[in-house]
Amino acid sequence: MARQIVPSRSFHRLLTSRHYPLASPAPPLRPLLLPKALSLATAAAAPQLPRRGRRPVVAASASAPAPSSSEAEAVPGAWGKVSAVLFDMDGVLCNSEEPSRRAAVDVFAEMGVDVNVDDFIPFTGTGEANFLGGVARVKGVKDFSTESAKKRFFEIYLEKYAKPNSGIGFPGALELIMECKNAGLKVAVASSADRVKVDANLAAAGLPVSLFDAIVSADAFENLKPAPDIFLAASKNLGVDTDECIVIEDALAGVQAAEAAEIRCIAVTTSLDEDALRQASPVFIRKDIGDISINDILCGGSNAYHSM
Repeated sequence: MARQIVPSRSFHRLLTSRHYPLASPAPPLRPLLLPKALSLATAAAAPQLPRRGRRPVVAASASAPAPSSSEAEAVPGAWGKVSAVLFDMDGVLCNSEEPSRRAAVDVFAEMGVDVNVDDFIPFTGTGEANFLGGVARVKGVKDFSTESAKKRFFEIYLEKYAKPNSGIGFPGALELIMECKNAGLKVAVASSADRVKVDANLAAAGLPVSLFDAIVSADAFENLKPAPDIFLAASKNLGVDTDECIVIEDALAGVQAAEAAEIRCIAVTTSLDEDALRQASPVFIRKDIGDISINDILCGGSNAYHSM
């Protein structure tokens, strides 16, 4: 048992001599100076008080449930600096993957070849030449002309599926673009589609070309996604290093292209499910562009950071 210490009469006289009435508050205590080794050991064992400006960290207990992933905050600094966002078009800004497949089915129907929309899924995001030519190879179409098929594809697609302001833009696309711009980020379209389709889709979605700091399309490239060329060119056009860019993609080829370019990628499940997209290791996955917040882009979102 700890020994009780009773102040002596001399101690009371000392207080009185220094004009401290016994009923008054005690004088301020001077800090107790400990030997260095003892101070370090004591500090390590002592509970840590919160620093000024930070909320105290409360340990999880049975009476206090842990916050959900939507409530958890991203770790500052873990995500890194972001200066630009590279948006894929089909399946990200525009709900145009399914209409593209239907237009392609129409092209093959005119050639007398029986195909269905699912035949084109493995070639999604790889550009119209591969999109059409890949199915032609699988189906064994003889004397297939890629250029002729592309020309007819664009005619059908623009006439039937991508009329100006026809509403093919995903809800939330314009809002996220504006939030990025208001946050001082540069924004670009980086698509494996030809420029004629990019312009038509943006017009159909009500997204003015003037919104974007750069538009990079397939026309000038030999190697399309999953090669990194389009994303590397977009980064260069914006004057932003790849490690300060974020890609938003829906296609496996696009996520693979971002990985090849060493750019962080947020994937959306508008074309493929999560299991398929995880093959290419996006940093995290959202349902569609409307579920991506500016916090996701700037900080890695709520409990969403994963190393590549």
